[in-house]
Amino acid sequence: MADPDTTEIMVNGYKTIYVERFGILEKTDKKFVNDRQFRVIIERIVAPLGRRIDEASPMVDGRLADGSRINAVIEPIALDGAMLTIRRFGKRLQARDLIQLGSVTQPVLTFLRAAVQARLNMVISGGTGSGKTTFLNVLSNYLPEAERIVTIEDAAELKLMQPHVVRMESRPPNLEGRGEIRIRELVRNALRMRPNRIIVGEARGAEALDMLQAMNTGHDGSLTTIHANSARDALSRIETMVLMTGLDLPIRAIREQVASAINVVIQVARLRDGSRKVVSISEVVGMEGEIVTMQEIVRYQQHGIDLDGKVIGEYQFTGVQPNCLKRFEEVGVAYDVRELSSLRPAESLW
Repeated sequence: MADPDTTEIMVNGYKTIYVERFGILEKTDKKFVNDRQFRVIIERIVAPLGRRIDEASPMVDGRLADGSRINAVIEPIALDGAMLTIRRFGKRLQARDLIQLGSVTQPVLTFLRAAVQARLNMVISGGTGSGKTTFLNVLSNYLPEAERIVTIEDAAELKLMQPHVVRMESRPPNLEGRGEIRIRELVRNALRMRPNRIIVGEARGAEALDMLQAMNTGHDGSLTTIHANSARDALSRIETMVLMTGLDLPIRAIREQVASAINVVIQVARLRDGSRKVVSISEVVGMEGEIVTMQEIVRYQQHGIDLDGKVIGEYQFTGVQPNCLKRFEEVGVAYDVRELSSLRPAESLW
């Protein structure tokens, strides 16, 4: 935990401990004395969080005082012994840090800054550990200081720097199985708090419907993240999450809500060399028949791997004129599309 370069700690039974550094998993030579000692450590970690872990409740999630996220699983669910996963959050990365790391380029960030300032509704999509929350934190730097921003999270990870930020966190059931407060309830409550913008740390369930309705009823400029492998998959996941409400909504009605609510989907990914990058920016442009239509604006094109195992690639502009340029002009956001044109033109797919 003292190593600032360690971003994830994974304990698979008392004898096996892995850590992630710079996006690469490494097995360490550390271990606990025995399973009993390991179980005592887990109990000491979760007890101050007001949680319990035993045979009746063998899984637990929580947030440590330093903001790190923990997940613990014990027998009988864990077949080979108790398991503990700790995701650590180091210093808050800034836009310049992502540029230095090669996670994004300045022309791409300039476009996204204009999109945030023009109050476009944006979804950051990616797999586990791909850097969704980190990138959401960076985009939050472009939010105006004069706005009232409400953040809603399952485990508080966002670190907004604006002065008028209201933070809410969901709550699991207590030891008696009562008192649970879900993300969906917090989204509904946020609408009564006079927000200028709503930021949901991660949409993963029925709250997606309330988020779409908020985006479609004047709360534009909202941001959220979602687990998905592509921009198209992100929209499909949102559609699936809306169906989780149990309401008998027609698929076309859901897709119309998605098409009118979401403006931009940013896809992030962790590549083979462990690096995290923005790999695609797509714009939702409307409906054609029963299908939500999108157009890709920027993509990261991989060309191979160098001798050091690093991914070789470059950002490319697809040449598509973003529809949101009209929105930029309407709200007075200065943006020159020649910024994107400075990127290499994308290769034809045909």
